Amino acid sequence: MSGLLLSSPAQTTLNSLSSVVNVIAPEKVVTKRGSTQDVQFTVQVKSGYHVNSNTPADEFLIPLKLTFESGVPVEVTSITWPKPSMEKFDFSQKPVSVFQGDVKATAKLKASADAPSGLTHVTGKLRYQACNDRMCLPPRTLEVKIPIEIHN
Repeated sequence: MSGLLLSSPAQTTLNSLSSVVNVIAPEKVVTKRGSTQDVQFTVQVKSGYHVNSNTPADEFLIPLKLTFESGVPVEVTSITWPKPSMEKFDFSQKPVSVFQGDVKATAKLKASADAPSGLTHVTGKLRYQACNDRMCLPPRTLEVKIPIEIHN
């Protein structure tokens, strides 16, 4: 027998499910102490899937939610999401507020007035539930890390 390793269908399915949503954050943000800056990022949703928006129409739906750690020299003061689309799916009697494709959002970062110069990171978590027109995958959380270089 050769050293060929075959993956089982279960492994293939799990691997493909883990890549349904991806976050593209800036490679590095350069800012000054005491300043506020808008930072663009993109949540990519694989074709054929959607995620509930940050403001789902029904309380039982899991919203798209991005949270950042506080207490670091740089704070995320707000996140602005685009307008979601209202889509009708077979599993719901009424339209659902969703994001599909590339979702471009803006985080407002504020560096504290006493932030030390140099490189730091803002770390966050993106919580979501991805669905297609037949089923929803289990909710997942992705880590988001934005490198920030602070100058005087």
